[in-house]
Parts: sequence; structure tokens; C-alpha cells
Amino acid sequence: MLGLLEAAGLTGRGGASFPTASKWRAVAERAGGDAVVIANGAEGEPLSRKDAMLMEKRPHLVIDGALIAAESVGAGRAILYAGQEHRRAVLAMRRAIRERPSFERGRLELVEAPKSYIAGEESAAVHFLNQGVAAPTAIPPRPFESGVGGRPTLVQNVETLAQAALIARGRPAGSLLLTLGGAVARPGVVEVPIGATVAEVLELSGRHGQPRAVLMGGYFGGWVGFEEASSMTLDPHRLRAAGGSLGCGVVWVLQENADAVGATARVMARLASESAAQCGPCFFGLRSLADACARIASRLPQANDLHNLRHWSDMVQGRGACKHPDGAVTFLRSALRLFEAEFAAAARAA
Repeated sequence: MLGLLEAAGLTGRGGASFPTASKWRAVAERAGGDAVVIANGAEGEPLSRKDAMLMEKRPHLVIDGALIAAESVGAGRAILYAGQEHRRAVLAMRRAIRERPSFERGRLELVEAPKSYIAGEESAAVHFLNQGVAAPTAIPPRPFESGVGGRPTLVQNVETLAQAALIARGRPAGSLLLTLGGAVARPGVVEVPIGATVAEVLELSGRHGQPRAVLMGGYFGGWVGFEEASSMTLDPHRLRAAGGSLGCGVVWVLQENADAVGATARVMARLASESAAQCGPCFFGLRSLADACARIASRLPQANDLHNLRHWSDMVQGRGACKHPDGAVTFLRSALRLFEAEFAAAARAA
């Protein structure tokens, strides 16, 4: 199966676009028949619905992928880790487990992930399963080295596993699931061919008026001007080679006359509230960044708020116990770059 994944060029659909075959091989080399697979459907990203939709509509495909992964890496258990707020998805997965043969049911376990943005981070998922706390842990060791119960653990997004199941059936990994939202006529989850452009994708949902920008990849993604985004090719390999990422598959459209500074401030407030409170750069740094954004957005800035957004971003980057502050800073920097004039005007409002 590893050879099939490698030949298909499948990459992860949970955010990092990491080569799937390499990830499975790292676990298989350490497993000794005692690994664990986590089918990650926590989907704490507020703008994303694709994983929940997939688990609700195609639960057996996800389970097929989880069992194929377990067989491939030498795992006796496959844990289906579904976000507790996605109630229809949880019920569908539970029903699907009951429908499987008894020898498969014995290898499957459904666990509801807590409702938080960071619950789907791979070390947070492992920590929750080990200790009941969905907070990222300091690494190393990484989950593929020592995860659930100290065993090598593969944490793989449910869409990636569904694609692996299709590859095992002889079908190419030629499509992506995307969540479309914002200023579109028909928001929701769509399946598109790899290589489609953002403009082609938005034609599927229609749009209201003239968009100003597109948030690519969700809260850990970044703002891209609409004209630039329109021509972007939704190909994980090309985006990765260009230093970008498809992220969690979110394409969220900002209307031309929308308050870009306010939209950015709301996202930063959410990310700050989701801190695991494990380190200063995340707990204090993100709160300071969010508060400065809020003051600028409300046109009641302090004298150095705009300067501090850039300065504090540099201080936070790369210094957290996990990647949560890095993701927030990446998002904020994209806003400061694309909406520079709006931020400057709002910062002068007082």
C-alpha cells in the first residue's frame, strides 16, 4: 500500500500537505506490530465543514481508510477521533461501526474530540487519548515515535484516509474537498478536481458582488487578494513547492466593501481565546496581538498599536510550545500586508 500511496502522490488534507506515504512509513518502521492509528476528524477550524460532511455522508470510506492504514503500519487499533460538536458525523460513524464485521469492530474505537481549535493538533489528540486533556505537548518525541500508550501512532486526517481507501480500490487521488464560505451565494462543501483554480471553484457557488480578498486555508492560512487568488491552482504539490499550502481546505471570500480590519480582529480574538495557556508567547503574546487588533478595528487605537502588531509578531514567531502562535502570526502578517492601507487609516482614527 505504501508504494501505491507514493505513486499516487497523496498528500495530507488536514493542513500540512505532507506526503502520506512518508508519514505511514515512519510509523511502520517503528511499529513492530504494536502501532495505533488515529483517524483525525476533530475539525476544530471554525470555517471548515469538509471533514464533518465526509464522516456524515461516507463513514464507511473513512473506516476503510483507517483499517487500511492500520494494516499498512502494523496497528492493532484504529481510533476514530470525531469532533463532538459534529453530532450528525458522530452518529453516522457510530452507526457505521455497528455495521462492520465483528473482527473489524474489535479494532475500532470512536472517541469524541472536545470542542476546541487545538484539539485536532496531532500531539493534542494523543494527549487527550492518554490523559484526557486536548492540549499540545512539547515535542520530541513526536506521535510517530511515541504516541497513544507510548506506541508509535499515525495521526491522519479523515479525508486523507478516505483518499487512501479510494487508491486501494484503484482510483486516483484526483480530487479535493473544500469548504466555501463568506461572500458566496451557495456556501458549503464541494469536491473539485486537483488543478482547478480558485476562480473555477467559486463559479460552483456563485458570489455576491466583487470580492476583495480570499482567506485561503482557514484561520492558520492567509489573506490573498482576489485577483491573485483567482488564478491560483489548487494543487497541493504546486502550492507546497511555492511555499504555500492548501491548509484545511477553506476558501472564504471577503466582499469588496467589507471591513477587512474588523474581520482580521475577530479571527485574532478567536485564536487568542483558543490558547492552551502553556507558554507565554501563546497565552500573553496572542492576547496582546488580539487586543491591539481590536482597538485598531474599533478606531480607538493606542499610539503604538500598529507598530506593536509587527514587533510582537516577530517576538511570538517560533517561540511557542506548539505551532498555534505561529499559525496566528502567519494569518496576521497576511492581513497587515494585504490590508496595509486600511490598518494604517484605522490606526490614525484616534
